[in-house]
Amino acid sequence: MKVEPMRYAITAAAAALLATAAQAQDMEAFKRGPVFADFGAHAPVAGMGELPADAAFRHSFDVAEAASDGKANRHIESAARFINMHVAAGVDPENIQVAVVVHGGASLDLLREPVWEAKGKEGVNGSHALVRDLLDEGVRVILCGQSAAAHGITQADLIPGVEMALSAMTAHALLQQAGYSVNPF
Repeated sequence: MKVEPMRYAITAAAAALLATAAQAQDMEAFKRGPVFADFGAHAPVAGMGELPADAAFRHSFDVAEAASDGKANRHIESAARFINMHVAAGVDPENIQVAVVVHGGASLDLLREPVWEAKGKEGVNGSHALVRDLLDEGVRVILCGQSAAAHGITQADLIPGVEMALSAMTAHALLQQAGYSVNPF
């Protein structure tokens, strides 16, 4: 028996066991709200200490990966989770400003329903309700104009309230100049 194939088999088996354990997460502590009832599940964190009473956030999210399986785009949903968890931790909602910059394949997740269907997408746009809720709460949703051009998307094709920028790079540069940090996830 050769050592290399046996080592490979043992390594593969160990990796499979670790992957299974990592997938067995306890999500019972995760709740939605208080701002977004349908999106943005988060868990309280015991022992984290207090957030400053005057905590304020200007935060942007970069989203390039499209939603899958007809669900809401989990990367766009990160904005709802960010807001929910900070408001639940005592941050005044007035002190939270969030922007979501969308480009690449995720551009299609910002389409109005009739356009979604016209672009050959099946079912409903799973991100539509999420984007609408974010916009209704004052979150800026900004589409990269370069991605829009590449996908044949016009301003009229977008969920009302979605903004268009020259590019995602431009949007992030302007947001940074306005004091927004970029989410590293």
